[in-house]
Amino acid sequence: MMKTTLLVMALNELEGMKVIMPRVDRSCLDQIIVVDGGSTDGSIEWAKENGYQVYVQQKRGFRHAYTEVWPLVEGDVVVTFSPDGNSVPELIPGLIAKMREGYDMVVASRYLGDAKSDDDDVITAFGNWLFTRTVNLLYGGRYTDVMVIFRAYRKALAHELGLDREDAYALPETMFGTKISWEPLLSVRAAKAKLKIAEIPGDEPARIGGERKLQILRWGAAYYFQFIREIWFWRPAK
Repeated sequence: MMKTTLLVMALNELEGMKVIMPRVDRSCLDQIIVVDGGSTDGSIEWAKENGYQVYVQQKRGFRHAYTEVWPLVEGDVVVTFSPDGNSVPELIPGLIAKMREGYDMVVASRYLGDAKSDDDDVITAFGNWLFTRTVNLLYGGRYTDVMVIFRAYRKALAHELGLDREDAYALPETMFGTKISWEPLLSVRAAKAKLKIAEIPGDEPARIGGERKLQILRWGAAYYFQFIREIWFWRPAK
């Protein structure tokens, strides 16, 4: 029986969590962990008061949040989720159902079919198009969205694809003075490894409260560097 863990990635998202988390259907999940980046707005306290398992990360950055919490993940499948309103909780059962069909990863795409992003502006919309187009051209992907956090995938992929290795991020983070997440690299390496990947359409509503944390130029440069370097940097195990 496939077990599923929902990772709720939070940093000062109290307003969004109060609206979004009550809409999460706990019956389709075996574990929910709120992974907090050190909130000071009461997010941690609210999550604990409402019965959620909470992990407060020690190092800054999304990828450190993932690598630190991974040993606590009990599910065979992980769903990564943003509680700021960008991720639609009613789509979680659909992601899980699709994973049960035997996929390695299922992405809630903001650009598939009639799906749309209300959080995009001209720059981020172009960037998402460019990044997705690049990954598809270089690695034979068939994605419509390589960047989004909202997706489900086998927990084992973190190790199988080397997402948990420091050498996958150290150079681009140092070069561009930032910390990046592993979703874009996951998209690249899943395509390179020819894994079974699916997408479902998933709107991205505007965020609820809090502050947008996007570092457009630094993140964009670091991710694009990763995309190009991956041509020769990593090979899937045979």
